[in-house]
Amino acid sequence: MADNPPPDISRGPGTKRGGTSGKVADFRYKRPARPDMRDTAARAGADAGIAKAFAPSRSSNHPHHRQAYAALDLGTNNCRLLIARPSGADFTVIDAFSRVVRLGEGLAASGRLSDEAMERTLAALHVCAEKLRRRNVRLARSVATEACRRAANGPKFIERVKQETGIVLDIISAQEEARLAVLGCHVLLEDGTGPAIIFDIGGGSTELVLVEPNGAVPRILDWMSVPWGVVSLTDTVPHTERTEEGRLARYAEMRRLVARSFEPFARRIAEHRRPADEIRLLGTSGTVTTLASLHLELPQYDRRVVDGLILPSQSMRDVSARLSRMSEADRRQLPCIGDDRANLVIAGCAILESILDIWPATQLGVADRGIREGILRSLIAADASGEQGRAALQRMREQDV
Repeated sequence: MADNPPPDISRGPGTKRGGTSGKVADFRYKRPARPDMRDTAARAGADAGIAKAFAPSRSSNHPHHRQAYAALDLGTNNCRLLIARPSGADFTVIDAFSRVVRLGEGLAASGRLSDEAMERTLAALHVCAEKLRRRNVRLARSVATEACRRAANGPKFIERVKQETGIVLDIISAQEEARLAVLGCHVLLEDGTGPAIIFDIGGGSTELVLVEPNGAVPRILDWMSVPWGVVSLTDTVPHTERTEEGRLARYAEMRRLVARSFEPFARRIAEHRRPADEIRLLGTSGTVTTLASLHLELPQYDRRVVDGLILPSQSMRDVSARLSRMSEADRRQLPCIGDDRANLVIAGCAILESILDIWPATQLGVADRGIREGILRSLIAADASGEQGRAALQRMREQDV
């Protein structure tokens, strides 16, 4: 764990650090020696610690239950921040921020982050830095995902973010991204036995994780990450929006590309498949929450209604089929889509339908939570474990005296 000074954009050259701004630490995980997520033993200790830290019998005695913890997720399309305090067996969000920044716009063609995309993202990160300063944040972790992993100038941008905002972004692997998503949303898996798939459709990639319920934290059996997200797939398949025939042809090409990428994972998970009404599927992403909102015909997005919803998978296919025929202008008029998602939602539909092809669950669970919540759980658990260890060492020292 590495502690860094709080972001302070008002500090000039030669000015001493200090003042009254709250201390902000950026929590950095060490890379595991064996990163294969199918090796469950490599994660058993960490997952057991998370389960123990959130057990009701201990959480009420958490030594820092009034302290705040922060999680920042910089993706290919969005910049999201959560600040929360431990609360009972869970945590309570005390501040949040989300903005569409389109960091990965044009990345598929150029291999680089554009100047415009970086400026948009820096503006959002300055807002995040200000929120971190205003809260009494004990520990924070800030991560960047596919766009920064793929971009040739990704590391240089990360350094610029540090210099201009004080936020230290950790470019995490696809493996870590998948694990954090599972930690953040697995509690919403519907009851049942046997394996389930949790998936995260991002802006630049999609992660699929085959899990088996195993106590408080599910055991990961297999996983895959493909470089298709709503931004990367949209940028790769040319626009043919003029006619319905052209729109359907473009959608079919998206489906083809994604299905081909899923083939190795589909072969590996074939032995785990059961009848459709016996397997479970849980999705976390803007795609599934948007489609769920359209299915419910909500006049505007309502997280309280959508998060934890379980609906028929066929309903999601029906909504996807309807959207794939519509023009972008018509999609903009739909509630819960608007300008930000009108162009990207079709790629999300293609990815979702491809997932349903390889894991045809009758029902689909919807989660409006994921990486940030996984980070928060990890931070709080790690801090609790550290405090317990330090307390034990202090008791030993007192006994020696």
